[in-house]
Amino acid sequence: MIELQALTKRYGGKTAVDHLTFSVRPGVVTGFLGPNGAGKSTTMRMILGLDNPTSGDVTIDGKHYAQLSDPFTYIGALLDAKAMHGGRSAYNHLLCLAQANRIPRRRVDEVLETVGLTAVAKQRSKGFSLGMGQRLGIAGALLGDPKILMFDEPVNGLDPEGIHWIRNLMKDLAAQGRTVFVSSHLMSEMALTAEHLVVIGRGRLLADTSMADFIEQNSRSYIRVRTPQPEQMRDALTVAGLTPVTVGDGSIEIQDADPAKIGELAAQNHLVLHELSPQRASLEEAFMRLTAESVEYHAGVPGVSGVPAPSDQPAPEQQPAWGANWQQQKQKKGQS
Repeated sequence: MIELQALTKRYGGKTAVDHLTFSVRPGVVTGFLGPNGAGKSTTMRMILGLDNPTSGDVTIDGKHYAQLSDPFTYIGALLDAKAMHGGRSAYNHLLCLAQANRIPRRRVDEVLETVGLTAVAKQRSKGFSLGMGQRLGIAGALLGDPKILMFDEPVNGLDPEGIHWIRNLMKDLAAQGRTVFVSSHLMSEMALTAEHLVVIGRGRLLADTSMADFIEQNSRSYIRVRTPQPEQMRDALTVAGLTPVTVGDGSIEIQDADPAKIGELAAQNHLVLHELSPQRASLEEAFMRLTAESVEYHAGVPGVSGVPAPSDQPAPEQQPAWGANWQQQKQKKGQS
């Protein structure tokens, strides 16, 4: 188990992690979410003793990372897929890790087989694609057969087969009773993998809850109705004390309603239904809603928030004086 107590990290006047308190329990995949700059990577580095906290504490099975006698058997981590010597083969990279941590040589072959790199074990890692590098990094994390595994963006560069593989691997590790802590920006993938979520924004804890409860608490659920008799349907819903809202595609949305009762209401009024479906936001929509005020880096969209749209750019005849002079000098050189 990983336990954080008021964990804080400051860099000068910048607070990267702000009094984080949560636990990562064994037996489930825990997703670690947050916008860019939220403090996820800094938190993971402090768990591994790579950064020292300004205040607070973080322990692994009750001990600080530096106190673990055989850290590779306690926790395996992938923080950077490129953190390897490019001149070494995949096999030798893992062998160096194994020998430095008193891990049997046989584990090198076992983890290479697990991650699907046996066929390229003798090739130098500098020639690996991003996806192959991710697999090698995961092999390193698995090398000590640890109780706790921590992955930062593990699906980067993986093809669909690789993404499916890492998803099942993490679920299988959790099913074995291990602690699995994974950070990712791919919400659709996290929704299929994680059972529990820890969400932070600007270094602060925003949520520590199950996947189902997170979506329930941070999204809007409603019933969608499509019918060739929209006016009669709206009237029937209004009489029943509901508040129908017509949206752009002509369908009707009703909040706080039971779909069974809406179906019965349509039948009583002899109304034809083409669709009657409960709708709930995705993890991505729930995440965006919760973290909207915590996003530190906003990209500008042309024509929005003062960013000029393409049509707002100066026309050739309106270019600044220095631009016109440069063009004139260029023409003179060409004539001479």
